[in-house]
Formats: sequence, C-alpha cells, structure tokens
Amino acid sequence: MNRSPLNGWAIYPSRNPNARLRLFCFPYAGGGATVFSAWARDLPPEVEVVAVQPPGREGRLMETPIGDLAQLVQAMHRELRPHLDKPFAFYGHSNGGLMAFELARTLRREGGPMPLHLFVGGRPAPQLPLLDPPIHQLPHDEFIAALRRFAGTPEEILQNEEIMELIMPLLRADFSLGETYRYLPEPPLDLPISSYGGVGDMEVDEDEVAAWREQTSGRFEMKMFPGDHFFINGNRALVLAELSRELRGLLSPRAAHG
Repeated sequence: MNRSPLNGWAIYPSRNPNARLRLFCFPYAGGGATVFSAWARDLPPEVEVVAVQPPGREGRLMETPIGDLAQLVQAMHRELRPHLDKPFAFYGHSNGGLMAFELARTLRREGGPMPLHLFVGGRPAPQLPLLDPPIHQLPHDEFIAALRRFAGTPEEILQNEEIMELIMPLLRADFSLGETYRYLPEPPLDLPISSYGGVGDMEVDEDEVAAWREQTSGRFEMKMFPGDHFFINGNRALVLAELSRELRGLLSPRAAHG
C-alpha cells in the first residue's frame, strides 16, 4: 500500500497513473485505509482507489484523532485538495458517509471541484435525527459493553487490554463524530447519489437508507445487500460489482458529454 508523497491522508493501494477516475473511500468508525486495500483489484481498471486515512488509525495511530466532524472535514478539504486533479467520486461507509457528504458540501461552498457521484453505505441520511443514546463519553466498562452490542469490534480485540488502550481514543473520537454531528440544511447536491444498505443491518433501516434521496437534485439509486452493518466486508464481491456498474456509467462517453 502506497502512502501519498504529499501527506498521510491519502493512501493509494495501487497507483494507476492512467486512471480516468479516482474513487476516494472514507472509513467507518474504527476502520482505516486497509478496509479498501483490495478494492482496486475488483473495480474497473480505469479507476484509481484512494483510501482516506484520518489521524489516529493504522499508520497514523500515534496522532490525535479528531472527534468533531466539522473540524475533520476542514482538514480533509485542505489535505485532499491536491489529489482532486482528475475526475473523482466519493464512497463513504457509515461515519465515512457523513465525511464524504460534508466534504462534497464544503467543496461546493468553496467553488469545487465536485465529485461526479456520491456513494454512501450503512449510514442514515444526514437530515434524520439519531435515535440511539450517545456512547462516546461512557465510562470504560460501559463503553466496551456498548461496542460489544454494535458487533463491529472483534471479541479478541475487546478482551485485549493493551490493544484497547491504544485504540480507545480513536473509537471514542469516531463515535463522537456521528453523535455530535449537527445537520445544517443546504440545497440538495447537484450530483447523483447512490445509497447502499444491509438487509440485516440492525443500526440503519431501509427507510433511513432511502432518505438520502432528499440530498440530491439529480439521479438517486438505492441498493440493499445481504448482510449486516458491515456488508461491504461480508459481501464485498456483490458491493464492488454494483459499484463497478455505476462507475462504468461515469466513465462512458455518454456520461462524459452530459
């Protein structure tokens, strides 16, 4: 996996100088760039994957994680801007969906460039209130119990005190991103949005996936996949097949000419 020569925010699993499109991938809570490390092999060869690596995870573990979404997106806008020098799209999963959405709105406010398409997975539409009580400030044992209920952290990790001590700041910051987020109404984005969900996701239901329709004045597609909240891992081949289909549409001559 290749780190960008410019900064640690953009990880290129496989450099592709002949790519016609970059797909920026934004991680879920507790996840990092390695979640997307194998995606390049299964996407169209014209697509270059860029895995976004915020501070506090994987190779940036010793950096302080950012628990405020507005602050994180401001840093992303600054650090990723040099990588937006060819056509691009965004995919964000769970928390990453919020990151991608708010970065797209920031780019619009700043005069672009804009993504050709926004893909979000496993995340309620941003205008919907979160109904679950916040957990990011819970005492240690209660926070661990809450993580266990979400089933996103392997049990062997939850029981390893040394590892948990290392990643606890990141996990708390990541949950803070979503739990302290405040949606501010703006006009819908003038770009296509595709919203993906998991049929067995106990955190995000089908109506919450469908509600992303309100955030675009353009084309909207919704797709439900087998699996739980982490369907991009458990059913990766299905997800990447659908993503490839939509990306090929962006790469077609017809799409290039509007």
